[in-house]
Amino acid sequence: MMRGADQLHSVLAVTFLLLASIAVAFDPSPLQDFCVSIDDPKLGVFVNGKFCKDPMQANADDFTFRGLNLPGNTSNPVGSNVTLVNVDRLKGLNTLGISLARIDYAPYGGLNPPHTHPRATEILVVVKGTLHVGFVTSNPPKLFTKTLHAGDVFVFPIGLIHFQLNVANTNAIAFAGLSSQNPGTITIANAVFGSDPAINPDVLTKAFQVDKNLVDYLQKQFWTEN
Repeated sequence: MMRGADQLHSVLAVTFLLLASIAVAFDPSPLQDFCVSIDDPKLGVFVNGKFCKDPMQANADDFTFRGLNLPGNTSNPVGSNVTLVNVDRLKGLNTLGISLARIDYAPYGGLNPPHTHPRATEILVVVKGTLHVGFVTSNPPKLFTKTLHAGDVFVFPIGLIHFQLNVANTNAIAFAGLSSQNPGTITIANAVFGSDPAINPDVLTKAFQVDKNLVDYLQKQFWTEN
């Protein structure tokens, strides 16, 4: 019969193991070479918890995406455009735990606004222009920023709020790798002031310590998804 201290140690050990397993359980490792996602389950096979195209029917097109050489349209209020290549656009990414994005920034002031990726770490490389980038840690919040030039690389840890701002008078281009086939994006301003249905203004008024008229004004704006 276990004593109280031994039982406590056993519970703590099991809890630690469970937390450790959760901490690494973002995109699980595949149990086969690939699992090309498929929209119609009738045409696929159930492998590794997902419906996948029969491997004998897979072809090179399932692993190919074209178009990242083309600039994105930055004619929007924030002056940026994100072209994301995730599992929805490249079916062969399914179960591989990775995706890619091209980000275009308009001259001076083009902004990829503060946002998070709940399921992915992001590594960014600048290929043209000059970007002011940064991220904020969990509470107590600390800001890490850097000015990047072509060839520079910066990493944004998973789940943390981050941003990029073009501080030059020319277009800027960056590419980002993300550690999930479907990293997800939560743009902070959109989520807080543009949710549907809207967050109760009293909540935002108290949280931001501002006048309710300002909250009402912000909630009436058109929030851009870039």
